Amino acid sequence: MVDVSGKAVTPREATAECRVRFPADVAVQLRASGLKSAKGGIVETAIIAGTMAVKRTHELIPFCHPLPIEGCRISVEWAGERDLRIECMVRTTHRTGVEMEALTGANIAALTVYDMCKALSHRIVIGPAKLLGKRGGRRDFGQG
Repeated sequence: MVDVSGKAVTPREATAECRVRFPADVAVQLRASGLKSAKGGIVETAIIAGTMAVKRTHELIPFCHPLPIEGCRISVEWAGERDLRIECMVRTTHRTGVEMEALTGANIAALTVYDMCKALSHRIVIGPAKLLGKRGGRRDFGQG
């Protein structure tokens, strides 16, 4: 792990997104069902899974520091006819940032959407995933 003991403790925030693209007929079905599947509420389940992943990022990615997560917000909305846009914002006050936590939350939420919908099609595409921004630390990036 990187030694962060010499860094200042400051507020940190990061926002990431991941997209889920459905075949056109599946998107129509999901819109008609209010984003419900045979397994239950897709959005609600994805938000829970993404939030759990944020809190466990250090267990999933070997060199991530365990961080006290002070805030996590995940939103899921349609972006066009076939794409769901998942955005994950994470906050902490610490010596290192939460970019990996935000990316992990967005991606696990997307994987959960896939799992909830795979009975409808295996042609669902996940991605791209990207960091939208971060604040705090040595330099800011994007919208953070």
